[in-house]
Amino acid sequence: MHALMEDLKLRLTSNHVESPARSSGTPPPLATPRHSSLVQPSQKKKRKTKALRVFRSVFRTFPIIAPTTCKMGSIPLGIPDSHHTSSGTRVTGTLYGYRKGRVSLSVQETPRCLPTLVVELAMQTNVLQKEMSLGMVRIALECEKRSDKDKTRLLDEILWTLYCNGKKSGYGVKREATEEDLNVMELLKPVSMGAGVLPGNSEVEGPDGELAYMRSYFEHVVGSKDSETLYMLSPDGNNGPELSIFFVRI
Repeated sequence: MHALMEDLKLRLTSNHVESPARSSGTPPPLATPRHSSLVQPSQKKKRKTKALRVFRSVFRTFPIIAPTTCKMGSIPLGIPDSHHTSSGTRVTGTLYGYRKGRVSLSVQETPRCLPTLVVELAMQTNVLQKEMSLGMVRIALECEKRSDKDKTRLLDEILWTLYCNGKKSGYGVKREATEEDLNVMELLKPVSMGAGVLPGNSEVEGPDGELAYMRSYFEHVVGSKDSETLYMLSPDGNNGPELSIFFVRI
């Protein structure tokens, strides 16, 4: 992690500029809403917008890493998600992305609110879909533990090491919601739980490009200042796929 952070610092000194999105043909791209109807969450937090934009820009230059078997740290994987006993807060979670592109996680207080957290994962959307088809997915996002004097909130961390079902799958980075993110949330505002596809950007993904999404309610459980978890609440009880997302400092 230290080596990666040093590499990030070096990259931040360069003038990295992302290519602007190009106009698209058919099927139509996700439109950019000039006036979003999404409302502020009840407890809006101040964010370091400039730092997050720079980290996102640098993160997009990294390749998507093929998963390799790796033992995760102190993640409580022994207790089935459906049997956890901690009480938490219900939130809306959405996983979405182009099938051959990176998948993103958005967390909202309700489907009508602006995202309180957006994390871009170095995992292809179609790879996550395959894992979900197996019935149980456990995603762990790890970062280094800070000193006791450091008051940074866990979900305010910017860079994470990503594991999926025990396999190291690269990194995740927290970022500000883009206009495309907000448009996805706007289109999915009537959806509380479900999965499907939205029209993609044919210039980027080809004529058959589609943006896949999966949305559900999650129980947000805070274990400690160094451990928080999102447990997916399945409407099908034990018949649907199980998904847990762990945020930990180790």
